[in-house]
Amino acid sequence: MNIALIAHDSKKELMVQFCIAYCGILSRHNICATGTTGKMISEATGLPVLRYLSGAQGGAQQISARIQCDEIDLLLFFRDPLTVKDHEPNENDILRLCDMRNIPVGTNIATAEVLIHGLERGDLDWRNIVNPHAR
Repeated sequence: MNIALIAHDSKKELMVQFCIAYCGILSRHNICATGTTGKMISEATGLPVLRYLSGAQGGAQQISARIQCDEIDLLLFFRDPLTVKDHEPNENDILRLCDMRNIPVGTNIATAEVLIHGLERGDLDWRNIVNPHAR
């Protein structure tokens, strides 16, 4: 599966710790991330991470484009709900795209853990169930 990772500045260390904890599961999938988040994850885990621009410089839009092309299967987007971001409308766009494309999204550690355990069990291969010819 293709997994996209995005984290606000105040959540980057949490994302890194999450990826360290679940490195074994993540290593069996293709990982992409916005720039700084991807760099931190790659350095901490040794996982190969396809890195896009930083979120504020267009990385979230690059991931959005992959979502629009059905090239992302799961998004983990650790957001800071208490800090207003200049690029917040882009965040709403990426979440809306995930809703439109039926992409599972984890925006906090609790949901991310549920999704990663589902991924490990094979529960998230829903596209083959809904439309076996989708891929």
